[in-house]
Amino acid sequence: QVQLVESGGGLVQPGGSLRLSCAASGSIFIYAMSWYRQAPGKRRELVATITSSGRTNYGDSVKGRTTISRDNAKNTVYLQMNSLKPEDTAVYYCNADRLTDESWGQGTQVTVSS
Repeated sequence: QVQLVESGGGLVQPGGSLRLSCAASGSIFIYAMSWYRQAPGKRRELVATITSSGRTNYGDSVKGRTTISRDNAKNTVYLQMNSLKPEDTAVYYCNADRLTDESWGQGTQVTVSS
């Protein structure tokens, strides 16, 4: 099981961009890696997933504005978010999943506000 540490969150104006990073303590080669988010009073929702083979999937609310990528050599997953909206405000969590185990990071806060 890997430990995950997210970074890159912060305060950004509407229309701005952020790049989140998720660093794992070990190899992520065989993991499907995902970003989730949870806004106050709302359920945690899937933002994006990238499989071990590189296939990607995005939540409807971020499709076209967000790109997930992975660098297995650095054991890191990225989430590039563009054209940010106030409704993107949430805590963003990294997830590593394989058949035998699953890990979550502690989350990084993203606030979109003018």
